[in-house]
Amino acid sequence: MLAAERGVAKNTLLAYRSDLSAASDMLAGKLAAAGKDTLSILTAGWSHLANSSIARKAAALRGFFGFLEEEGFRQDNPSAALPRPVQSRALPKVLDIAEVEALFASIEARLSKPKPSPLDYRLSALVELLYGSGLRATELVALPRASIMRDRPYIILIGKGAKERLVPISDRARQAVGTWHAFVPKDSKYLFPSRAARASGKGDVHISRIRLFQIIRELAAESGIDPAKVSPHVLRHAFATHLLAGGANLRALQAMLGHADIATTQIYTHVDSSKLVELVNQRHPLAKRTLSR
Repeated sequence: MLAAERGVAKNTLLAYRSDLSAASDMLAGKLAAAGKDTLSILTAGWSHLANSSIARKAAALRGFFGFLEEEGFRQDNPSAALPRPVQSRALPKVLDIAEVEALFASIEARLSKPKPSPLDYRLSALVELLYGSGLRATELVALPRASIMRDRPYIILIGKGAKERLVPISDRARQAVGTWHAFVPKDSKYLFPSRAARASGKGDVHISRIRLFQIIRELAAESGIDPAKVSPHVLRHAFATHLLAGGANLRALQAMLGHADIATTQIYTHVDSSKLVELVNQRHPLAKRTLSR
């Protein structure tokens, strides 16, 4: 119901399912019949949790009881007893341009060797897409093998919340992907297949978000940057911050990132795709640099 009607992301749906299962276990399988008093007792056990976790658990229960009421399984809705914690949004971690340059310097050093490893070309493609296009980690690892083409400077993604958006792909990123493409097995469905999974006979699956996280932190350590400061999401934040600093239009940037805002419609539909591509290629800090061969 949630996935179909509200476009909830897969990971969020799994978290909601886990929350509902835990609540049902706490109430000996009688969650559907719980009243306000019972919910108050249940939620009292959440006091040690972060506000974000409490908000998610409460949202899962509100959705559950709303469903029961709408479908006629209950005549009332006890959701008023659920907490609504105030969540403060922390400022995102951001790398400065010098730190990003250090990451790319490490990649270029690898590619400058007489015989670079195929994994070095993969690393180049991954980082170029993270920092050059602002893709989310989940979007990046699951890209289809043929999603990025040399003659098409953008892709259409179905991103978070099942929302479609246009993402411009920088010239640098397309060049890096084009080089990496030669090393991707022709029978692979994904641009970044899991070598370990294929070798162990688990089939054609893409690298995991966890593996991507590890790859980026390994690169940070190699570049003399505190690994705790760097992640795929931090590179996405750097993409946004540095484009804004370079004069990018906030509305265009919001479209590229696919940020869902209650007060904003899908802005990317009102922005010309050629303008977005021009924005990345002309105003991105690395736009004038060329990749090492």
